[in-house]
Amino acid sequence: MGDYTADAIAPSMWSNFMRDSYHSRRPPVTGSVDVKKVEEAAREKLKNRLDAFNYVFGNAGTHETFHANRKELNKWKVIPRQLRDVTYRSIETTIFGVKYSSPLFLAPIGVHGIVHPDGELATAAAARELGVPMILSTVSSRSIEAVAEANGSGPRWFQLYWPLVPEMTLSLMKRAKNNGYSALVVTVDTMSLGWRPHDIDTAYLPFYHAVGAQIALTDPEFMQRYGLEPYAHDDVPEFPYDPAKFDELVQKGDKKALELLRLGDEWMGQLAEGVYRTWDELAFIRKNWDGPLVLKGILSVEDAELAIDAGMDGIIVSNHGGRQIDGAIPCIWALEKICQSPKVKAAQRSGRFTILTDSGIRTGTDIFRAIAIGAQGVLLGRSYIYGLAIGGQVGVETVVKSILAEFEITLGLCGYKSVSEIWGRAGEVMVKID
Repeated sequence: MGDYTADAIAPSMWSNFMRDSYHSRRPPVTGSVDVKKVEEAAREKLKNRLDAFNYVFGNAGTHETFHANRKELNKWKVIPRQLRDVTYRSIETTIFGVKYSSPLFLAPIGVHGIVHPDGELATAAAARELGVPMILSTVSSRSIEAVAEANGSGPRWFQLYWPLVPEMTLSLMKRAKNNGYSALVVTVDTMSLGWRPHDIDTAYLPFYHAVGAQIALTDPEFMQRYGLEPYAHDDVPEFPYDPAKFDELVQKGDKKALELLRLGDEWMGQLAEGVYRTWDELAFIRKNWDGPLVLKGILSVEDAELAIDAGMDGIIVSNHGGRQIDGAIPCIWALEKICQSPKVKAAQRSGRFTILTDSGIRTGTDIFRAIAIGAQGVLLGRSYIYGLAIGGQVGVETVVKSILAEFEITLGLCGYKSVSEIWGRAGEVMVKID
C-alpha cells in the first residue's frame, strides 16, 4: 500500500464536495445539506406561492404511502466493515451499455417552471455539468428541443405520458430521438391523476392553463389539429405562475389566455383522462422506439415479469413518490420482492433487463440500500426540485453533489469501493430490522 495525501485522492470523487465545503468556509447555496432543512428553505423561498410548493410537496390522500416509503427504507441498516483499502472509490455504473458518473438519475418531474424562472433549462444544465442523466417529463414547462440544447452533451432520457392519439405519440418519440434522448420511460401508473388533497383544496393544476404543456405547444402534430402553428421554443410561461391572474385574463376575453386555456384542456385530455392502457398496447411503443424502453410505476412481481414478456428493457420500481395511491405498498418493499423473482433475477443477471427505483430516496444511504437490494440505478425526485427553487442550476447541483458525496462516503466507511461490490448483496451488506 502506498502513501496517500489529500491531493492524491482522485479529483472525480464525489466526496471532495465535503472537503471543499470545509475549505471554502461557506455554507452551501441551499443553506444546508440536511434534506429536511432544504425542504423548509424551498418552502420559505416559495412562501408567496405556496400552491406551487405544495404541488411538489403534496401526496395522495393522507400521505400514508409517502411515509411508508421512508419507514420501510429505514428498516434496512448497513453493516460497516473495517480495515479495507477503499481509499480510491468510484461510483460509476453502466446502464444500457452507457457508463455514467454515478447510479443517480434526475427523476421526471413536471412543470419546473412553477418553482424557478429558468425551469427545466436550469435542471438540464446542472445535469450536464455533473454528468448525471436527466429524465425529461412530458409535462414540462420547456420544450424537448430547448432542454436538449441546455443539456448539451449531457445524458438524457425522455419520459412519456402516453397520448391517446397515436400520431401524437409518434411525434413526441421522434422529437425525443432526434434530440439525443437515448432511452424512453413510459409511465404506467398515471392513467388518471391520484387523489391529491393539497392540489384539490386550492384547485391548483397548472396544466389546464397550459403551464407544463410546452412540449405540446411546440409539437407540430398536436398544434395542427387546432389549426395552429407550433409555439416558439422561447415562448414560455410567465414566472411566477399566478392562476388567479390567468383566470382574470380569461374573464376579460384575452385571446392568448383563451387559446392557452383550450390547448391546456386538450392536452390534459390526451394524457390523463382515465383511459387505461393494456399490456398488448405496448407493442406499438416497442415497434416505434429504437432504443432502451423502460416502464415506470411497477410495484408487482407479476407485472415485472410481464414487462420481460412484453420485450421491455427495464422497469422503474415506483409508487410515484406516494403521489398516486394512498395506502400503496412501500417502494423499497416492492423492489425487494421483485428482485427475488427467479425470472427477474435471471433476466437482470444476463443483462436483458434493468431495474431502477425511486420513491422515498433522500440520502446517500438510501442509494446504498436500493443498490444492495438489487436496483442498478436510483432516481432522485423532490429534493432536486427544492434545490432548483432555492438556487436554480447551482441549487440542483448542490443537492446532487450532496447526496452523491454522502453515498460515496457511506460506501467507503462500510468497506466498499465500487457499486458492483454491494449490488444485489443486501443479505451480506445490510440487515433488516423490523
